[in-house]
Amino acid sequence: MHMPPPVHGAAMMGKYIHDSKLINSTFDCHYINLTIAKSLQDIGKGGMGKLWKSICLLAKVIKTVNKLKPQLVYVTPNACGGAFYKEFAVIQLLKLLGQKVVIHYHNKGVAAHQDKRLNNFLYRRFFKRIKVILLAESLYQDIKKYVNKKDVYICPNGIPETLHTESVIKKNNSIPHLLFLSNLLISKGVFVLLDACKILKEKGRSFACEFVGGETTEIDATCFKEEVEKRDLNSVVTYEGRKYGEEKLKYLENTDLFVFPTYYNNECFPLVLLEAMEQGIVCISTNEGGIPAIIENGKTGYIVQKHSPEEIAEKIEYLIDHPEKRIAMGKAGKEKFLKEFTLDKFENRMKDILEDCISSR
Repeated sequence: MHMPPPVHGAAMMGKYIHDSKLINSTFDCHYINLTIAKSLQDIGKGGMGKLWKSICLLAKVIKTVNKLKPQLVYVTPNACGGAFYKEFAVIQLLKLLGQKVVIHYHNKGVAAHQDKRLNNFLYRRFFKRIKVILLAESLYQDIKKYVNKKDVYICPNGIPETLHTESVIKKNNSIPHLLFLSNLLISKGVFVLLDACKILKEKGRSFACEFVGGETTEIDATCFKEEVEKRDLNSVVTYEGRKYGEEKLKYLENTDLFVFPTYYNNECFPLVLLEAMEQGIVCISTNEGGIPAIIENGKTGYIVQKHSPEEIAEKIEYLIDHPEKRIAMGKAGKEKFLKEFTLDKFENRMKDILEDCISSR
């Protein structure tokens, strides 16, 4: 599995499994970290160093499997790109060693790349004789060409509960606070949200929008500042940098609306939405990946079209004008989180799936 660093959704879920008392007490587990990238900026890049690490990884897999002779091998592969070719080799090697394999997808992209002849050839062999765990029913469309539905499990992500007291859904902010929480990537909707803020400011609406997340090669602090100035948003938009733990929690506790207008192609099940829902914060996001399985449109938040600052601004404005609706939706989101997306719910789902994989032919 992939483990942090770098910190991203798939790596965090890998760590939760690695540290799970339930999983480790139910099964005799042994872990190999598939992560080769040293940082978020390093993801997707090639080079001789990575090639050598991939060869060493394959050698480690062979040695470990021959020594342990496991009943089941669980792998969290990438669906496309250079990392897919590395993990294709891992999966094929496991099959040659006679292993029963289940893969757990925290990303997507098969359907977008399957039309290329080489990829189609590799995908057919990759998915042969394996089980697949997906984060939401809607993500089955990505692998439908290669995987029978009977070989698919659905296991939504879950996160640890951070609150020891009841969350304060009704904030005491003099003006509404909006929050964006993710690394600064164009495809995460950074500029889309800035455009929505520009629409709101030009309409004379009062608000404060905070961006929390790590700088990237696409958008660093200087670039972000330039984009804010270009839209004349200095008085309402701030960049707070990367935050973790208690620091990040403070921003969530002070937020009235969480906005995540992602159109990232590999987006599947963003944990930031779960973090916001735990705090009773109404969420506005897009119909990307498995997000519609997280947000119930009109009940716990709003699903908007991608690349649509106008629609985002409209939903923000409505929720600013209807605080009672905002509070009710936030409460419904909190209830959904507790019912479906806590870490213990995830761990129990994973335990049942792994037991079924081991017992199946």
